[in-house]
Amino acid sequence: MEKSFLIYFLFACSFFFPQKIETKGMVVRDSIIIQTKDKATLSLTLIFNKNQEPQNTILVNTIYPDRKNIDLVKNFVLNGYVGAILHTKGKYLSDSSIEPFEHEADDINEAISWIIKQPWSNGKVGMIGGSYLGFSQWAAAKRLHPALRTIVPEAATGVGTMSLPMNNNIFMCYSLQWLDCVTSNKMVDTKSFYDNAKWNSIFKKWYESGKSFRKLDSIGGKPNVIFQKWLNHPAYDEYWKKMIPYKDEFSKINIPVLSVTGYYDVDKSGVLYYFKQHYQYNQNAEHYLIIGSYDHWGAQGFIKKELRGYKTDPVASIDLNKIWLEWFDYILKNKPKPEFLKDKINFQVMGANRWGSAHSIEVSEKNKIRFYLENDGKSLALSPSKNKKENFSFLKVDLKDKTDADELLNLKYNILDHFIYTKNNLFFKTKPFEHPFELTGNFSGNLSFSINKKDVDLYVSLYEETSEGQYFLLSSYVSRASFAKDNEKRNLLTPGKIETIPINNYDFISKKIEKGSRLVLITGIVKSPFWQLNYGTGKDVSDETVADANEPLEIKFYNTSFVEIPILKY
Repeated sequence: MEKSFLIYFLFACSFFFPQKIETKGMVVRDSIIIQTKDKATLSLTLIFNKNQEPQNTILVNTIYPDRKNIDLVKNFVLNGYVGAILHTKGKYLSDSSIEPFEHEADDINEAISWIIKQPWSNGKVGMIGGSYLGFSQWAAAKRLHPALRTIVPEAATGVGTMSLPMNNNIFMCYSLQWLDCVTSNKMVDTKSFYDNAKWNSIFKKWYESGKSFRKLDSIGGKPNVIFQKWLNHPAYDEYWKKMIPYKDEFSKINIPVLSVTGYYDVDKSGVLYYFKQHYQYNQNAEHYLIIGSYDHWGAQGFIKKELRGYKTDPVASIDLNKIWLEWFDYILKNKPKPEFLKDKINFQVMGANRWGSAHSIEVSEKNKIRFYLENDGKSLALSPSKNKKENFSFLKVDLKDKTDADELLNLKYNILDHFIYTKNNLFFKTKPFEHPFELTGNFSGNLSFSINKKDVDLYVSLYEETSEGQYFLLSSYVSRASFAKDNEKRNLLTPGKIETIPINNYDFISKKIEKGSRLVLITGIVKSPFWQLNYGTGKDVSDETVADANEPLEIKFYNTSFVEIPILKY
């Protein structure tokens, strides 16, 4: 690495080509240095096939330098494309500071400008990649380069309040774990990242200490400048908006897009945010979505036959790599569109072993059934009709009590399980269904409640309870109440006043609900070693400590609260 920089400075030019490396029919040119307009440096790896004619380029932007990244583009290179792997500013051979997410919008476009000037380029570029690599493509589309003809974001991170470092304005402890992995050195610190015992110990120590969330990095023994910077932006403000398209900027994205996510992808909310915003501001967009029973890795092509206790349907095991190659051939080589893409939305119906398709993500909006959160004094129910008499369901949570740390850290969070966690939440159930039906779409609704605090972090989870007594996780939602109506501006609650906030999440699920099953809605308070802890004072939550907890949190969920379930009847 040091030798490469020495050569770079000796030649005082924007790039250089080291010795060629043969790799199974491909030629790899590593350590290419590009100098940006602001005099920073980016490093690039190129992978060629034997064809010497100008070709289309498949570009990947990654914050995870690794020799194995060649595998991300190998299939395309072997099928007549040039592969290019761009490393985020500050990574690999770049001498700049590492500032995740902040520079991709400009840097990728500078890299594309460099690529299309090379003799091996025909002037057309496509992008692909998952997670951070998926975010990168939307960052590039923010200032869309004329040569960028299509993007294929898989499990794309919704940076800001969508999925990382926050989910609906609630910071996750995981964000520090991830930052430690990507900012510790020019490569990645995977040994530390995958040491769950270490990180669980840090999260537990913070949780039990009662110290502010801002102390999390120092408790881990390794202060992180980026982590502290992020905590200064708890709203979706200008800091986050500059990283990805914002509102009208989506209207200018007129290139074809193929997005992929999974029902259990941790970045699903990010993928669906991009998808919905794109169509909201550009009704003529050519944007396709594939969504199935996948986790974060499955949405990137590593599909599992068993997922957290759930054996997926055989039809879910599709060849995504084949579809991606067909997509690039369709856009860049004028070949037929992938046959798999039947319509704009292509979703796998869990439990039915089939795929469905729809022209809009609101496939079941006209067929939603409303259920109210009722308390008849004996049990809690999801009722299709609202009681004319006002009632409420009461929950009391002692935010000072941290004796639950170990049991929370050891929860399995399975998709299908006989066990379901019952503390700090309330259960509402429907009656058993007399007929099977297909639940397809996104559950939504309103929560009407009053609390004795100025703020609260809520969660709502939807399950199918089968006739055999198993719980199948359908959807989950978390939200900071003070940001529920506007993720850009905090609006504190008035203690004792009945407030109504929307359940407004970026989600999509499709599953056959069997005869005899019930729907179970669980609502409660976010109180976990894995999440920022909101003590409800109204101060910046990152600065609150256990000293701010005072009396236990008391919340009343009124029976005007409801959820709407998207249903397609058989």
